Amino acid sequence: MAGAGLTVESAKGECNPGQHEIAFRYDEALVTCDQHAVYKTGAKEIAAQEGMSITFMAKYNEREGNSCHIHLSLTDAGGNNAMAGSSDDPGGMSEVMRHFLAGQLAALRDFSLLYAPNINSYKRFQPGSFAPTAVAWGQDNRTCALRVVGHGRSLRFENRLPGGDVNPYLAVAGLVAAGLHGIEQKLELPDPCPGNAYTADFAHVPTTLREAAELWENSPIAKAAFGDEVVAHYRNMARVELDAFDAAVTDWELRRSFERL
Repeated sequence: MAGAGLTVESAKGECNPGQHEIAFRYDEALVTCDQHAVYKTGAKEIAAQEGMSITFMAKYNEREGNSCHIHLSLTDAGGNNAMAGSSDDPGGMSEVMRHFLAGQLAALRDFSLLYAPNINSYKRFQPGSFAPTAVAWGQDNRTCALRVVGHGRSLRFENRLPGGDVNPYLAVAGLVAAGLHGIEQKLELPDPCPGNAYTADFAHVPTTLREAAELWENSPIAKAAFGDEVVAHYRNMARVELDAFDAAVTDWELRRSFERL
C-alpha cells in the first residue's frame, strides 16, 4: 500500500477471527475514495498470490461484521478546521459543524442505501454489535451512528453506518449532501446521546435493503441533492439486487427445510 501512495496509520486485529482493522491517514475526499478502492483491490490480489481469500462483506458470519467507519471534517479557504468553534461553543463545535451534523441525522435513514448498498449490509445492524442501530450522535460514543471525536484542529465526526462492502464514492457523496442540507436549512442539532444508544428511544436505521430503497426513492433530500435520475438509478440498483435475492434459494433454507418439511 505504501508503494501505491497510501499511508497506513494503524493495523490491528479485531473481534472476529482473521478480522483486521486498517486505518489510513486522512486526505481530500476524492483522493480518500480512490485510495479505498485501491486498497480493496490490492488486498484481494495480495491474498490471491498467497493462495488465500479476503472478504469485505459487511457480515461474513454471525459474529462481528466488517465496518467502514468514515471520518469527515471541513476546512476553510485558509486550511483551518471549520468544524472547530471557540471554547464557549457547545462541545467546542462551530455553528457550521452543528448544522452539518444535524444534516447527517436528518438524512441518515434516507441515505442508508448509499452507506449500506447490499442485501448483506443490513445483517450488521444488531444491538451491541459495534454497528449502529440508532439514528443518534454522541461525544466519543460508539453506540451511536454518528460519533464526534477530537478537539480543535482534529475535531471531526465519524459515520459508523457504512460496512466493509460500501462504495466509498456514494458514501462520501451522501455525507457531503447531508451536511450541506443541514447548513442550508440551518438545522438545529439535538442533544447528544450520553449513554447506550442501543437501548435508548431513537429512530432506528433501516433493517433491510428493501426498507432503505423505499426511503431513498421517496426522499425529498435525496432528490434535491442528486436529482430524480440519480435517485431512480440507485433505486433500480436495489430493485435488481432484491429481485435476484428473492428468486434465490439460500443455503439456510436448504439446511432448515430439506429434510424437515
